[in-house]
Parts: sequence; structure tokens; C-alpha cells
Amino acid sequence: MAYEKVPKAKSFLVTMLLVLAFMAHKGSSFGVNWGTMATRQLPPEKVVQMLQENGFTKLKLFEADHKILDALVGTQIEVMLAIPNFMLQDMSIDIVAAISWVDANVSSYCYDGGVNIKYVAVGNEPFLKAYNGTYLKTTLPALKNIQGALNRFGLGSQVKVTVPFNADIYFSPDSDPVPSTGDFLPELKDNVIEIIQYLYTNEAPFTVNIYPFLSLYGNAYFPFEFAFFDGKSKPIRDGDLLYTNVFDANFDTLVWSLTKAGFPEMKIIVGEVGWPTDGVVNANIPNAKRFNQGMLKHALSGNGTPARKGMIDVYLFSLIDENAKSIAPGCFERHWGLFEFDGKPKYELDLSGSLQNKGLVAVEGVDYMSKRWCVLNRDAKDLYGLASSIDYACSLSDCTALGYGSSCNNLSLEGNASYAFNMYYQVNDQKIWTCDFSGLAVETDEDPSVGNCQFPVMIAYAPSLLQHRGLLHMNPMILNFDGFAYLEASAISNPTLQLTQLFTAMFPAFNPNQSCFT
Repeated sequence: MAYEKVPKAKSFLVTMLLVLAFMAHKGSSFGVNWGTMATRQLPPEKVVQMLQENGFTKLKLFEADHKILDALVGTQIEVMLAIPNFMLQDMSIDIVAAISWVDANVSSYCYDGGVNIKYVAVGNEPFLKAYNGTYLKTTLPALKNIQGALNRFGLGSQVKVTVPFNADIYFSPDSDPVPSTGDFLPELKDNVIEIIQYLYTNEAPFTVNIYPFLSLYGNAYFPFEFAFFDGKSKPIRDGDLLYTNVFDANFDTLVWSLTKAGFPEMKIIVGEVGWPTDGVVNANIPNAKRFNQGMLKHALSGNGTPARKGMIDVYLFSLIDENAKSIAPGCFERHWGLFEFDGKPKYELDLSGSLQNKGLVAVEGVDYMSKRWCVLNRDAKDLYGLASSIDYACSLSDCTALGYGSSCNNLSLEGNASYAFNMYYQVNDQKIWTCDFSGLAVETDEDPSVGNCQFPVMIAYAPSLLQHRGLLHMNPMILNFDGFAYLEASAISNPTLQLTQLFTAMFPAFNPNQSCFT
């Protein structure tokens, strides 16, 4: 077969098209949230190296941590930097406070070869219903002051402001619950549209956090398959549009809400989306892998949602498990990470979205404490303080894996006690006096892990957040556990009240109708 010589101009055009196609693919990358509410922190430089090796190109931070920002210097990772809600009041009334914050955390890092800061997130879900309007009057003024500060440093066109909202600021009526009937909540509508107008004027995006897992968690009648992307759910029809998953339905409810507000082309960023791996029923590794892999494939496909085509800009939640997060929303809150607390990937995830079951690269060179654990002393004769000791240990560590439907839910009573003691022991740097509990606990060098229930050995980095707050190194027997006195006394005076009954009465982990061991 003869080969025809390609003219140079045509060859150049083909080359440029290939380059542009490659750049477009790279531009369709996704982000990840990096939270730091943990008792032990991995070295930021090691985590940043892992981000680069895995191909993460966008990162969202919940606060301006200078150790993390320093580690990002010289990388091309695009950063969304956040201002916590507790700072909104000061930022809203004091332009000097806004200028100082921008100077210290943005302009100081925005130089050639510095940190690629693309967005400043002003607050995080400030209109969440649980806040009861606390930030309604301060969010927009804070947003304006931060934008003014960015302009002052000549960064207004380079760094954009945004406000990550929770999806509970919009709704579809119960009488016709489809995306096209969506609108912003009447009680929030004026405040939200004011912010949208300001963002639009400054060519800034609207950011929303969407959690299909919470739809499933909060509604026993929610169709399980509708939470995922692989088309196993019965479609929901909205006019000519079909919806096969709740993410698209939620996203398009926002699209319709923006359209009705007069902003049909408003850029949307999904600031948080993900699936936890432990803590409650349905929070497990198979479901998390299924959801996150489906989310990446969907976001990067270019198909978009039924009401808005194109790439979906998403930040997965989250990078690493955080064992010091509040569990008020649920025991799953400490288990959103793609990676374990020590930087080990929990499951295979193809970040290109092509479903090739590629493994993630772990954080390298992690140092651990000694391979020692703290377990229930089988020789202990007096169990009088066992229940209160377990409660104390769990209150100052993380026992969420013991919850109903969780990875350690099937432990024996002895196993539950050992897990609680070990978690307390580990967050206290394995100090010998933190494995005593009046003789109820004992150290061991034999790993007590059982099946999928892992008894961790903590990483040897950074002081504990809890230690900084003065909550650890307290004698567990000094505290007055009035709530347990009657049951413990009854167990001793009445032999028919067995240890199982004692635990069932006192701890939710032993009650299948409860979801959390705290």
C-alpha cells in the first residue's frame, strides 16, 4: 500500500489537534478534599508527593494550614483554600481582617513557582439548616471583603471566591419531586440569589456539596440502586429527561434553581461528593468503590447530566480518614477517606474513570509506633469498672468501627473491650499508664485484629489534637460515672444480670437498633 505524503501545514494541524485533545483531557481532571481533623497527621510533604504520584491535580483545603501550603510550593496542583465559618463574623465587619488573611495565606504564596491557588472558599455550608441562620447575615459581607482584599493584591482575576453550599438550600416540592420543579428554599432564596449575583459578577463559580450516601442513610425507603451510577435503578422521568441516579437528579435540581433565578449558565463546582467505608450499614468498601469509581467515570465522560452536558467539576470527599471529626451527623463521618489514616489506599480506584481497577499509590516512608496493642486482661477478676472504662476510652478515641453494621460489629464482648482500650492506648502514644484501667487492660505484642476488623497501630507523627486540647492523660477512674453506678452495682449484687445484659443496656454498640458506639 502506498503512503501519501502529508503536507507540512496539514501535519501541523493534526499535531495541534492532538495536543489540544490531550490538554482538554487533562483539563477534565477532578479534585479531592484534604481534611486534617485527626489525632495524628501524616507529614504534608509525603502526602503531596502521593497526590502527585496518583495524578490528583486539584485539592480543596478546609483551612489555611501553612505546613500544607509550604508542601504545595512548586507543584502544579490547583488549590481551593477555605475560610472556616467561625471566621465569617470578623471577615464580614472588618476589611482589615480580610486583607490580613489574604496577605498571610494567599498573596504570600501566589508567586512564580509558589502555590497554584485558584479559589478561596468563604465558609463551608454556611446556610446549613443545623446552623439556624447563624451565618445568613455574615456570609455575603465576608465574601465581598475577601474579594476586595484579593483585588487589593492584584489577584482578583487570578483567584476566584466561592461559597460551598449544602444541597439542602434547594428543593423540589413533594407534590412533584422532579428536578425541573426545583427552586431555592423560600426562606433562603433572597440571601442565596444575592450571593449568586455577586459570584456571577466576578466570574466566580457556584459550589455545592452533594451526598447520595446521605440520601440513602436518611431514608429507609430510598431505592438503594438509585444512589449509584451503573444503571441498575428504575429511571425517573422528568418530561423528556430520564434520571437513573440521585446525583444527576440533585445536580439538575440546582441547575433548574439557578435557571429560575436568572443564571442558567452559572458555572457549578461539586465541592464534596463521596462515600464512607465504615461506621454504619451501607458504609463499606465495596459500596464506596462502586460509587466513587462510578462518579469519576461519570464526571470525566463529558456526558454531563440530563439538563447540563459537559464535564462535571468534582472534588471527591475525602482524601484521608479523620478520626477526630465530630460524629454528630453519624459514625460514618470519620471514614470518608480514599486512604486509611496512614496513607494506605482502601481499594483500587482508576482515577482516569476508565474502570481499569488500577491501584492507588500509598504514602511512602510512613513511620509507625511500636507493634504493641492494649487489650482486655483475661486474668482480671473484678469487672466493676469495665463499662465505665470502655465508655471513657471510646469518648476520647474512635470506636466508630464497633457500630451496628460496621467492620468490627461482630466482635465478642472481650473484643469490644479490647478494641476500645487499644484505641485509647494508641492515641495516647502507647504510654504504659494508658493501658491499665485499674487492672482491666494489659499490653500485648500479639495483633488482636480479627478478620476485617483491624486493631490499628498509630503513625508516629505530630502531637495529638486531643493532647493539645488537654483531653487525654486523665485517670479514667477519677471521673464520676453516675450514669453507670446503678447497673454496675446491680451486676455485682445480682449474679443473674450477666455482663452481656450490662453492656446491652449501657452501650449502643450492643444494640442492633442503634448505629453508633460512643
